[in-house]
Formats: sequence, C-alpha cells, structure tokens
Amino acid sequence: MAPMTALTRNEAQLRAQLLDVHHYVVGLDLTTGDETFESATVIRFTARTAADTFVELKPDALHSATLDGTPLDPATLTGNRLPLTGLTPGPHELRIDARMRYSRTGEGLHRFTDPADGETYVYSQMFLDDVQRVFPAFDQPDLKAVFEFTVAAPTHWTVLANSVTTRVTDRPATGDTAAAGLWQSVTTPRIPTYLAAVAAGPWHSVTTTHAGLPFGIHCRQSLAPHLDADADEILSVTTACFDRYHEKFAEPYPFDSYDQAFVPEFNAGAMENPGLVTFRDEFVFRSAVTDTERQRRAMVIAHEMAHMWFGDLVTLAWFDDIWLNESFAEYMGYQTLTEATRFTGTWTEFGMERKPWGYAADQRPSTHPVAPGPDDVPDTASALLNFDGISYAKGASALRQLVAWLGEKDFLAGINTHFTRHKFANASLADFVDSLAAHTDRDVHTWADTWLRTTGIDTLTPRIEESTGGWTLTVDRHGSRPHRITAGTYDHTADGTLERTELLDLDVPTDEILSAAGPRPALLVLNDGDLGYAKIRLDDTSLETALRNLSRIPDPLTRAVVWGSLRDMVRDGELEPAAYLATAEAHLPDEADLAVVQGVLAFARHHIADAYTTPDQRTAALTTLTGIAHALLRRTEDGTDPGLRLAAVRALIDSATQPGTLTAWLTDGTVTGGPELDPELRWRILARLCVLGAADATAIDAALAADPSATGRQGAARCHASLPTPEAKAAAWQRLFHDDTLSNYLFTATAHGFWQPEQAGLVRDYVPRYYPDAVALAARRGPAIAEAAGRWAFPAHAVDRANLQAGHTCLQDPEIIPMLRRALTDQLDDLARALRVRGA
Repeated sequence: MAPMTALTRNEAQLRAQLLDVHHYVVGLDLTTGDETFESATVIRFTARTAADTFVELKPDALHSATLDGTPLDPATLTGNRLPLTGLTPGPHELRIDARMRYSRTGEGLHRFTDPADGETYVYSQMFLDDVQRVFPAFDQPDLKAVFEFTVAAPTHWTVLANSVTTRVTDRPATGDTAAAGLWQSVTTPRIPTYLAAVAAGPWHSVTTTHAGLPFGIHCRQSLAPHLDADADEILSVTTACFDRYHEKFAEPYPFDSYDQAFVPEFNAGAMENPGLVTFRDEFVFRSAVTDTERQRRAMVIAHEMAHMWFGDLVTLAWFDDIWLNESFAEYMGYQTLTEATRFTGTWTEFGMERKPWGYAADQRPSTHPVAPGPDDVPDTASALLNFDGISYAKGASALRQLVAWLGEKDFLAGINTHFTRHKFANASLADFVDSLAAHTDRDVHTWADTWLRTTGIDTLTPRIEESTGGWTLTVDRHGSRPHRITAGTYDHTADGTLERTELLDLDVPTDEILSAAGPRPALLVLNDGDLGYAKIRLDDTSLETALRNLSRIPDPLTRAVVWGSLRDMVRDGELEPAAYLATAEAHLPDEADLAVVQGVLAFARHHIADAYTTPDQRTAALTTLTGIAHALLRRTEDGTDPGLRLAAVRALIDSATQPGTLTAWLTDGTVTGGPELDPELRWRILARLCVLGAADATAIDAALAADPSATGRQGAARCHASLPTPEAKAAAWQRLFHDDTLSNYLFTATAHGFWQPEQAGLVRDYVPRYYPDAVALAARRGPAIAEAAGRWAFPAHAVDRANLQAGHTCLQDPEIIPMLRRALTDQLDDLARALRVRGA
C-alpha cells in the first residue's frame, strides 16, 4: 500500500472554503470474511466554486468510484487520497465501493473474537483520521454532515450506531453471499466524520428509558454476569449526570438515544461518539476492585457525557483546539460527578492521579500550551500527539481555577452562550473566550493568553519570618504566571492531631507581605484546596511537621496536596527517595482515603523502587513497601474496608522479593488475612512468581486452561514474557517486534512482562536492539502500536547512560513516525530525571 498522507491544516482550511458536505449514506457488509468487509458510501456535497479537491480513504481494494454518475479511475488513488477534479459550482454526489480491512490495533473497524465462547464483535474507532479505514470521507472536523448507516451483519448480531437502529429485514443466503440481518440507523444531526460510529456483535444489553430517551449499556456475552451485577450503578451514574448536565446547560441533549458499549481491546479509556459512547471493557469488572476504581469508571462516564456538548454539539474547527473537548470534559466530569453522585471525593483522586500526569507532561521537552498556536499543529499526525496530561489534566486545572475566579454563575452563562452560538457547528478558542467575556467584567482574554498559550509549571515557595509577637509570610514564585490561591495554617491540638486555624487568600506575585500576630503555625500549606496549578514547596518547619504528622492533617484533599509536594521534591532531587518511603511507612497505615493510599503506593512502587533507587537499594525499597502493605492488611482484618484490603494485597504481590508467601496463596486460593483469589489476583500472583523464577510455562498453561478468557490470554502473554529464561525472552521479542498479527492488547501484555529490573542481566543485550526494532515496527503498524511500543515496550528499567545515549541517537533518525518520536522523547526525559535523582 502506498504511504498515507496526513491532512495539513492549510489543506483543511482550503477544502472547507470550497465545500459544504451534507449527507453520508454508509453501507457496510460485515459478513464477507474474517479479514475484510465491504463498504459502499454515498456522499452528497456542494462545491461553492469551481475547484479540484480530494476525498480520503484507505481501502484494501477500491472497486469503483463515480462522481455525478461519471466513473473515476481507481488507479488515481494515491496513498489515501482520491482526486476529485473539475468540480463545478453546485451539488454533487460521490459514490465509492471498496473492500476495507479489519483492524487488530483498535483503529478503524476493530474485529475481535472472544476466546471464551468464540463470538465475534466489531466496533469503530474513527478518531482522529481513521474513518478512512471504514469508509471514504472529507475527513476534517469542520466539514460536519448528517450520517445514516445500513449494515449487513450475521443474523444473531445486533448493530448499534450514533442514532437508533432497527433491523429492517433479513437477507437470505444465496451463492457466495451469507445470510444476514439488515440494520438501518436513523439519520443523525450534523456531526464531524471522526465521531461517526458503529458497533456490531451478539451484544448482551441492559436497556432503560430516561427523560423520554432510550438508554442502553452493552458488552460481550461472556461478560454478561459482570455487567448485570453493576448495571444499576452504571445506569444510576449515567442518568444522574444526564440530569445534572441539563440543570447546567441550556441546550438539551442533542441526540436521539444514549448507548454505552463496553468493547474489547479499546486503546483509550472511552470515546465520545454521539449517542454511542465506546468504553474499554475492563470497566466491566470481572474481579474485585476498589471504590476508587469504581469512582474512576463513573468519572469516565461523566467525562464522555460532557462531550455530548463539548465536542459533539460544538466541535473544534481544527485540532489545535482539542482542549475545547478534553479539558472541558475532564473538568465537567470530575465536578459533575461530585455534585450528582455518591462519589464526592473526586478532586482528591484528581490531585493524586491526574494532576501529577499534567505536572510531569508540563516539565518535559515535549510540553505544549493547553491551546497551542495554529503553527504548532500543522497536520493530523502532529494533532495526535497532544492527547496528553496537558490537554486533560492541566487544562482541567486551569478551568477549575477559572471557575473559582469568575464564579460558576458567570462561567455557566458563558458556556451556554457558546453552545447557543455554535451548536451543530464549529468553534475556536477565540469564540469561546468571546462567549465568556459577554458575561463578566474580568479580563478573560488576558487569562487565556496567560494560562492557555504558555507552557511550563511555576513553583511557589513560602518564606516565613518570625519576629517578636508575630510572623510574616511572603511567597516566592519561580515562573511567570499570576496565581490566586489559598494557604491553610495548621496547629497541633491537645490529642496530637492537626487542625486548620485559618484559610488565607493569596495573590502571587504581590508586593504585599502578610503579617500575623502570635507564633507561626506548625504547618503552612500553599494551594490548600488544590484550586491552583503550580508545584508547591513547604518551608523547613512545615516540612518537618508534614513528615512527622501527615496522616493527622484532617482533610484528604490537603493531604493530597502535601503528598504531591513531597512527590515533586523527590522528582526534583530535593527530597531523598528514602525519606518519601519513610514518610509512607509512617503514615499510610493510618491513611483513611483510598485514593491517597493508592496514589502513594503507585509512586513509591513504579517511580521510587523501579527508577529512583539504585539496584542495590531496590530490595530495601520493596521490603519497605511490603511492610506498609502488611500494616494496611492488618488494619483491614475485620473486613470493614475491602477496598483498602485489596490495595494492600496488590501491593504485597507486586513488592514480593521471595516467592514463598505468594506460592502458598496461589495453592490455597486465598490470601492469609485477606480475600479469596479472583482471576485478577491469580494472574497478578502468577506474573510475580514468573519474574522471581518460581513458576514455569506449565503453570501458565494450567492457569490459562482455568481462565480461557480474553483477560486470561493477556495474563498468560505477560507471564510467558516474564519468565527468566533466554528462550522465553527470545519468543516474546519475536512476538512484540516481528508478529504483525499480534493485537494491541496482547502486544501491551507481552511488553509489560518483558522488561523486569530483577532480570536486567538477562535482557541487557535487548536494550540496544529496542530502538531500531521499535522504529521499524512503528513504521509498519502505525500510531496505535507505535504509542504502545514507546510507552510499554521501552526499556525503562535500564537507568544508565548507555540507554540514554542509544535513545538520543535513535531520535536523530528523521524517519521515525511522530507518535513514536513523542513517546521516546518523553521516556528519555524520564530516564534522564531518574539519573539525576540517583545522582548519576
């Protein structure tokens, strides 16, 4: 196949000036084989002037194309572009019939056969420019049109789409044509090409009606019992958020139904297709999870529903404004979940998990503004790179700060004006700021320039000076942005806890020096409440108080801010990793908030133990984590906090340095003092035993026979790659870098198993091989696998100068596709930071 050409912003602007696209009629036949499907499309559009242009598609074979009844030569297809020459002003009709190829990478139309029962499912993921893998399109976000689908599917399948679907007739088997059910969708309102969606298969469905609309949740048949167990919770969150959004937004929900399909091997968390949101089906929990993980699922539901307005009703004009989709959905998801459901601690989880993602991204060479300039996103390939901690976490943080500054009433008035002005059309940052400005005297244009057009993160450090009878506070800022934050002061009570004595409003920078009478507080926390976006430091006295008394701070969100400050100090080389571990050892056994526990354990395990400690220090770090987990497990022996108990058990498994206890648990089928083993815990234990050399291929095969599900296959792939033998590593490498039939999920599972710090000597020779093999793999298999190769298959365990140098040498190759280049740039920056933290 010829190389594909990314659409440039300039080309998109020119084509938008030439064309109005009205209507897509898409016919898909999903009965023609396991590798390909038939796609027949009619596109009706108008040319505003005489022009030449092109339509995009990526066919396996182009059968025919006609423009206004005149055949087009299929040989003129170059890469993914079919020229349309000599257009005259007025209406036109383009018809294209093609054979298209199913995907195994989660792009285009992904096909999956469930090993549990042999049933097959397909679903589309059109974003960002993968609609071309399913049907031809004028593929850019500002050429919105209406869509209708006709789908031929196996007779026992159900077809879902953006709008209500109906099985209109059956097609009998004739000759080489298989029997099929024929499904028709209602015509959608105007939406962009990247949001068109289809999902087909023998779905298990739970349906209801709410506010006069049909709602449904759908999953594979093999997951039916698990979906049924959580259906009430999922639908309750869905309808509660739906109702809350209607209280916030003047524009009603703009589509005719709301389906949520939990689909296999999905790359992202979810996708906001209008009327048919697709989620990774790990959100259908088949094993025990913590309440924080339930909250995370609920947040994603709320996030995707917010997109029905932010992104679907009003769509960005070009991908430099992707933050208008993602930052808003991220902010609204967390805020609305807090307001409308039982999950009231969402901002603590945001501070522990999401915000650090933004902070880390904003300190890398690849950082970019929340709202980058047009020249920074010149084409669709570069646009894919900005779905990161900047567009999600930093953008949401900036919006949360904006709401606090404007007041929610004015903020909501502004976004409702935005919806009214631009519904079923497109908008830009300038449009949004103008809508806000209509409802406030605040200078939102300057705010946007300061917070959305710049990069980097400021650091705020308090300076307290004591004097006779009082103390003064000034805040030093390393950075350039203005901040309005709160500072909490805390003192000890008679029972040894800390209580907040005052909450101060601060403008930074300012010439004002805050003065107070009496002794200085034992602890002063900048950004208390976490409404600001900045790294926070503690003065020396406050740091000592925090290290000794962190679990005694009353508010979990304040504790999250303090833990975040300690995390940033470790990353910046200002706090020894051992001191962080000692603080965790002292305070996690008494920590009441599960999001805080899980966040601290994750940083301690994956950053401190695996990257920031030297190999000779690693066993001691893991032993400390094991001790923390045992303390947490003892605290939950009465069974009153199953989520904390599960977090403790997972930490014990992941930090084990000897196999004895894990082997006993696996044999007994239960954790001593803990829960019975479910499939997730069994695979987690087996993977750790494989790393430690205490399990073999026979044990893996037996586990897979007991759990032949899709997740069982992934667990087995990870375990086989984790085995500490040359043969196992060679086989895993072959699968990763030379088996192009390996699905995206099996690739990731294998990558998770391959590199292990305990096996550094065994895999040493693979480190330099990684770079050329990853470059070749990415070129063959495209962005989704390129991202997985850069994110999960990178030799992050090899924290040494040789690995760093090999990576930088690789980046000099001009042929690296952008997604892999971005992933490697980020990984190498993290590697350089780990070397600095180690003092190497």
